Amino acid sequence: MKLRSKEWFARKGKDGFIYRAWMKNQGIPADMFEGKPVIGICNTWSELTPCNAHLRDLAEAVKKGVLEAGGFPLEFPVMSLGETLMKPTAMLFRNLASMDVEESIRANPMDGVVLLVGCDKTTPSLVMGACSVDLPSIVVSGGAMLTGKFRGKDIGTSDVWRFADDSKKGLISEEEMNMAEAGMCRSIGHCAVMGTASTMAGMVESLGITLPGNAAIPAADSRRKVLARMSGRRIVEMIKENLKLSDVLKREAFENAIKVNAAIGGSTNFAIHLMAIAGRIGVDLNLEDFDHYSKDIPLVANLQPSGQYFMEDLYYAGGIPAVMNSIKGSLNADILTVSGKTVAENIQDQESLNDDVISTKDNPFNPISGIVVLKGNLCENGAVLKPSAATPELMKHTGKAVVFENIEDYKNRIDSDDLDVDANSVLVLKNVGPKGYPGMPEVGNMGIPKKLLDMGVTDMVRISDGRMSGTGFGTVVLHVSPESAVGGTLALVQNGDLIELDVEARKLNLLLDDAELESRRQNLKVEGNPYTRGYCKLYVDHVEQAHLGADLDFLKGGSGSEVLRDSH
Repeated sequence: MKLRSKEWFARKGKDGFIYRAWMKNQGIPADMFEGKPVIGICNTWSELTPCNAHLRDLAEAVKKGVLEAGGFPLEFPVMSLGETLMKPTAMLFRNLASMDVEESIRANPMDGVVLLVGCDKTTPSLVMGACSVDLPSIVVSGGAMLTGKFRGKDIGTSDVWRFADDSKKGLISEEEMNMAEAGMCRSIGHCAVMGTASTMAGMVESLGITLPGNAAIPAADSRRKVLARMSGRRIVEMIKENLKLSDVLKREAFENAIKVNAAIGGSTNFAIHLMAIAGRIGVDLNLEDFDHYSKDIPLVANLQPSGQYFMEDLYYAGGIPAVMNSIKGSLNADILTVSGKTVAENIQDQESLNDDVISTKDNPFNPISGIVVLKGNLCENGAVLKPSAATPELMKHTGKAVVFENIEDYKNRIDSDDLDVDANSVLVLKNVGPKGYPGMPEVGNMGIPKKLLDMGVTDMVRISDGRMSGTGFGTVVLHVSPESAVGGTLALVQNGDLIELDVEARKLNLLLDDAELESRRQNLKVEGNPYTRGYCKLYVDHVEQAHLGADLDFLKGGSGSEVLRDSH
């Protein structure tokens, strides 16, 4: 094997002495430095990232596999992004974490990397960073938590939105809310529904950069550790084969991921993360591809929030391999994956074990799936909508805009008795895009105004330049580009303006003539970057728009694994 780590550990003289001697203070025997491939275990463990708080344990399973295969495992931390606690939004720091990953891998004596991920942004950030270095790499997800329980019913994160609405309406007491809270997150792992974390786990498996079955094994199931251990063994073999991310992440793999995401009812966040990964590995992917490659794929996985069941159920029904088998005729099945086998070989004979959870393409759970890409004068560069989580009657709708200028304006007025709103209104939230917030938070699924909830309204058309949690649902238009903070048409919308949504025609328009739009644009003041230092300044100065993946413009592509300057 041609080992990159030899540039450190096989050196003679002073340099080699320093590299080896200081490592030996951890009790490492001398023979570990003698021709063994060094495997970096990139860990996003953190007690501030509850979804990933078990990854230390999972790392130990990976280490055992690496050692069994003749490798030398070394675990290292990188910035961890906890969706539930981080302010203003974990998405602000996805690109920063990717820089941490990239530079940590390049700077250190690694021949291959195992990426330990879980919570939403930890998966794309680690994959993005690893792509920019392009060493042999394999992903191990932390797995979803066990299904929650409340009063004899199964619950998951999607129910948070339902509980919140019921609380507004006085249908659930504070004591009952506390009981639901205690019963929902009852094991280690990330959200139990097909939220963004599970979507990301499905993404990396369908891209072919995990071992088959990775996405759906529950975090608490011992088979999760078995998969981690087998991944540790496999990364050593990948180094022997010189199988890098660029050998697996071809255009065809991205097409497969889009199709599988449609089949499982994955999060709209999938689009923004997959495009960022494509930008790092050099694959030409655009927003329209998400509509094009998902349009003929039905929803075959009956999972919340688009369906009924949970990730635990998906695993027992056969997991992502069974989903991929159900749509195998639509997949690029002859491409290579990190298992060393093709997609076809990975999913062969992986039939669904429960037709209520994983149906067939010919008899799907829902013929409507995927991510719809809208265009029009309100979103010249595109916007997205998840039709499987929307209300069919609202898919073609014209209504008067009720405008919130920013998130504070929304929170102050949404439940006011004085809010001029009815069931036909279109809620519009501005200045929550990549630059405007900054970081593009998951606030696009605005709550229904209390006065309408009391009337029995359960859904409305909602439009913003922000994102939505993958656990959310409703007729929600997201990722409007250009965003309002850079002078997009969304910034021009005023209360009472008519907005037309036509999902079938893929249109979203503000019903004003060009002269009125131009007049408003002339009077629009676009604020500059309010940040004068630090990462927020860097981010606002360089973040790209949502339709490009919201990466920093100078991070696209990669710099390889070569260290340009030496030390000692």
